[in-house]
Amino acid sequence: MKLTARRRQILTLVANGHTNASIGSLLGIHPVTVNRHLADIYRLLGARDRANAVAIALAVGEIGPAQILVPDAPRGAAA
Repeated sequence: MKLTARRRQILTLVANGHTNASIGSLLGIHPVTVNRHLADIYRLLGARDRANAVAIALAVGEIGPAQILVPDAPRGAAA
């Protein structure tokens, strides 16, 4: 179930909250192409949606937790 480098790149951008349009802009490809890659990713991983694909990819080592940027907690948030 090995993803290609491009599919891994797209899934990492998805994991970081990017839309198909923003991924397309960042990579210089059409959003429809991004959607096709995502369909292939879902099929290869057996995922239902974006979140499920990210979770499965993390679980099987296709992407790593260090590739996901965690935003700073909002100031004044309850602990």
